[in-house]
Amino acid sequence: MSAPDHLDRAILQALQQDGTLSQRDLAERVGLSQTACARRLHALREAGVLTGTRAVIDAGRAGLTLTVFVMIRTRHHSRDWLAEFRRMVLAIPEVIDFYRIAGDYDYMLKVVAADMNDYDRVYQRLIERMELDTVTSVITMEAIADQRPLPV
Repeated sequence: MSAPDHLDRAILQALQQDGTLSQRDLAERVGLSQTACARRLHALREAGVLTGTRAVIDAGRAGLTLTVFVMIRTRHHSRDWLAEFRRMVLAIPEVIDFYRIAGDYDYMLKVVAADMNDYDRVYQRLIERMELDTVTSVITMEAIADQRPLPV
């Protein structure tokens, strides 16, 4: 599949606003027949552009009131070390985003927790299993923009 055209982008934008739209409502919203819309949805899924549908949960109302960005620097960069580090981090459910980054740090994690004690348990799991050079935690005070739609 080539890059999404204006109709594909309209479908993606509509689904980002409301992933529960029926196929009929989606087709009406983007100005397509149901059949044409279904073909495009199928093509977007097959190409891996559209990868699923999820519920958006309000973290605070779900009891997860603390968001922490964790910046990690390591002295280890071997393939084996990275594979073990990835397995360890991905086994921590409070880590909801995980990036390898460029700059002063090597990795950045987004962690959601109920409170500081809950986060400390995550932090202890991070430092007890792997040798890390520097771990810096940035505690958020307010989410000004979170889970914004992609600019398709």
